Amino acid sequence: MSIKTATFAGGCFYNLQAPFKHVPGIHRIDTGYTGGITRNPTHQEVVSRNTGHAEAIQITFEDSHITFKELLRIFFLTHDPTTLNRQGPLRGTQFRSEIFYHDEKQMQEAIAARLYIQNRISRPACPIVTDISPATAFYPAIESHTHTSELAAI
Repeated sequence: MSIKTATFAGGCFYNLQAPFKHVPGIHRIDTGYTGGITRNPTHQEVVSRNTGHAEAIQITFEDSHITFKELLRIFFLTHDPTTLNRQGPLRGTQFRSEIFYHDEKQMQEAIAARLYIQNRISRPACPIVTDISPATAFYPAIESHTHTSELAAI
């Protein structure tokens, strides 16, 4: 059994979290902020657009039950990776589409998934804008802005 971590940003963390809630092999989903420069940012600081952070989810999963590639598939199917710094009516860099990889294999799989989506699904007028970056510190959202999911053991 190997426990891994995946971190994704793609709009409001509540909306991004929902499709992963009942996926077998996922142990935990935390909501929070990552990718910026401010330590321990508050929700107000993040929405001010001065921290560089994105609203994100961090998933703890068992890779013998679900692979990172499968998580990438869910990620790309459940948000719009063609809108820069926006998801629906939510606008700002904190709502950007981004994959934060935790190792070399995740980076390669994220690049391949983004290329696949670009070549097979997206139109030239709507390029995929999802960034792929190394994972940095993840700051959990405070309780009034989070719905951390402790999922049942497999």
